[in-house]
Amino acid sequence: MSKREAKTPMHLWVIAILAILWNLGGVIDYTMTQTRNAAYLGQFTPQQLAYFASFPIWFKWSWALGVWGGFAGSGMLLFRTHYAFHAFIIALVGIAGTMFWTLSNPIPASLNTPGVWVFNAAIIISIIALAWYSRRMTAAGVLR
Repeated sequence: MSKREAKTPMHLWVIAILAILWNLGGVIDYTMTQTRNAAYLGQFTPQQLAYFASFPIWFKWSWALGVWGGFAGSGMLLFRTHYAFHAFIIALVGIAGTMFWTLSNPIPASLNTPGVWVFNAAIIISIIALAWYSRRMTAAGVLR
């Protein structure tokens, strides 16, 4: 069997579905925040809402690249296209932009906790791992 005809391993389906579910959380958060969904935003303090309102437009675009790039890349994994890698790289560019702004601006104390930073690290690590995985699956001929 050539690399072009590689059989799809079971782990690809598991990883793709878990990646879609994981990234769907970011899609929901981004969409609810950007559409100013009152029910969703009701869970945040006035200080947190003021912080969210202070995001510059380029931060919002970076956030969109991170969220939608990760979600699109996960879907591309499921549909076995090698463009998943490119989508994950776009997501990493977006995440880099948001992290630059986050690290260079004051953060409300309620959002500057170890739990929030661990969660942010999990997001970064997951996208790096998915980019690596999609690259490996492309090299193995699983993603076309």
